[in-house]
Amino acid sequence: MKFMKIGSKPDSFKTDGNNARYVENELASDISVNVDGSRFCLHKFPLLSKCACLQKLLSSTDKNNSDEVDISGIPGGPTAFETCAKFCYGMTVTLSAYNVVATRCAAEYLGMHETVEKGNLIYKIDVFLNSSLFRSWKDSIIVLHTTKPFLPLSEDLKLVSLCIDAIASKACVDASHVEWSYTYNRKKLPEEISGADQIKAREVPHDWWVEDLCELEIDYYKRVIMNIKTKCRLGGEVIGEALKAYAYRRLLGFNKGVMEQGDLLKHKTIIETLVWLLPAEKDSVSCGFMLKLLKAVTMVNSGEPVKEQLVRRIGQQLEEASMAELLIKSHQGSETLYDVELVKKIVMEFMRRDQNSEIEVQDDDDGFEVQEVRKLPGILSEASKLMVAKLIDSYLTEIAKDPNLPASKFIDLAEVVTSISRPAHDGLYRAIDMFLKEHPGITKGEKKRMCKMMDCRKLSVEACMHAVQNDRLPLRVVVQVLFFEQVRAAASSGSSTPDLPRGMARELRSCGTYGSSRSVPTVMEDEWEAVATEEEMRALKSEIAALKLQEESGRKSMDKAGATARSKMRSLIKSKKIFGKKLQLQSKGGGEKNNGGGGGGSDSSESLGSMNAGEEAAKTATPSRSLTRRVSVS
Repeated sequence: MKFMKIGSKPDSFKTDGNNARYVENELASDISVNVDGSRFCLHKFPLLSKCACLQKLLSSTDKNNSDEVDISGIPGGPTAFETCAKFCYGMTVTLSAYNVVATRCAAEYLGMHETVEKGNLIYKIDVFLNSSLFRSWKDSIIVLHTTKPFLPLSEDLKLVSLCIDAIASKACVDASHVEWSYTYNRKKLPEEISGADQIKAREVPHDWWVEDLCELEIDYYKRVIMNIKTKCRLGGEVIGEALKAYAYRRLLGFNKGVMEQGDLLKHKTIIETLVWLLPAEKDSVSCGFMLKLLKAVTMVNSGEPVKEQLVRRIGQQLEEASMAELLIKSHQGSETLYDVELVKKIVMEFMRRDQNSEIEVQDDDDGFEVQEVRKLPGILSEASKLMVAKLIDSYLTEIAKDPNLPASKFIDLAEVVTSISRPAHDGLYRAIDMFLKEHPGITKGEKKRMCKMMDCRKLSVEACMHAVQNDRLPLRVVVQVLFFEQVRAAASSGSSTPDLPRGMARELRSCGTYGSSRSVPTVMEDEWEAVATEEEMRALKSEIAALKLQEESGRKSMDKAGATARSKMRSLIKSKKIFGKKLQLQSKGGGEKNNGGGGGGSDSSESLGSMNAGEEAAKTATPSRSLTRRVSVS
């Protein structure tokens, strides 16, 4: 730290027992100056020769035959006044970054300008600031700190702007020209802790200054960052790192996604300022950092414009986010645990990048301008879209555990990413199963709409085996899973596809259609990761192993897996008593059509397969066995 000594006489200020300060001198004091309860017994000549303010005050007191003046409004109080008084007496005064602002403001109040006397205190302080303190990185920051208590005078004297300009200029210096021994905020390196004598010279990073600026209050910090942006072309990554460091330093709990108790208004100001300072360049700040900002914005109830700006920025790089970072708690008073609507807006912003359009203006034959909107190729890569789809599947699985989450919000968010072609739907199946488990009371329509989003052909063998045993799923979905799994097994072994009625096969292949809304699934209480008994667990594992070995072991192994699936299907359908009732109703309807002379077979949207009139009586008597024969595939 740099300092300056002014004057050469020894300090002869003394204090008596009555809180009074006086100069030890042969001459008696002839003026008494009161400053905020402290009394200074001094001499007129040295003070009046340098202080225009005291000259004016004493000229008015002379009329009243009084030698007392009161200057309680002087900046810096008694300490700053004493420094100025010592300068008037020629005593040694030491100025540093810590007291220079207070002394400068006090000198301004006393009118210690060059017009009063050459080489006065204001001139000497300004020289010290410009030639020494403003050339030092750390001293400039300290001086800027000390200007805060003296606003607005320190602003009027341009002390604040000069400090900010000096700090920004040094931050813009090329890192190769910086002589840097690390800042006082950094942690010591292992070799320094061990006391190594020789430490190799290290390259100065481009963001060497970010930690020191975290000491500034947010209003000064904002002005410094804006000045840095104006003065030099630093990369957006450096500015982003500076904002991140400031948030972690000034907002307790920010790194953990929480806001500890404190000055709510101050926290709100910091958060909104950081959002406003975000660099415009994409990837200048991480998606995780912006999501933490968004969580903080929600906690402090910032305005919608701040949220919209963050939503737009996060949507541009959503593929970088993790599931935990998307779990934004709802505001107080909300029924749901997480703010699903906010995440939906982010995902929609991401998908909007894949729906660009260009407006082309042309003249028609009559000379009128015609606007033509042409769709342009999206700018999203397939990898980015797949990453976001996987991310949302994981997010849906987590929010599905909230018992207060409406099915409509779950479905609306899932439908936003349905246009992304995913190679596997295991994640979506897991999310749907979790929701069905936690919300057994949803309507049939909601369950139908939910299951429509899942493509049974894109489930893995493990997911298929779980779905076959899952009583939470509608029966139609289970039949689809069995059918497509055996179609896949047949294709892999080179055999023919399962022999099913045409109507049923056509309906099952249209996997986007869930099926009849009249099928009423039951709800079981088994956990996703567990089964009821150890015997069922062994049976499930053997089924999975059999299906995995179909490609290698050929038709023989496939027949074994098919027999296992048939057995599983028999037990499944027998457990669905209501399905038997539905078939009876369908059989009755089919008989009436036959009696009327119409063609045999019911509509595929109302039943699992087309049936001829000759089979009606048998199906009515034993619906489960007949259906089992229809869907069994060898």
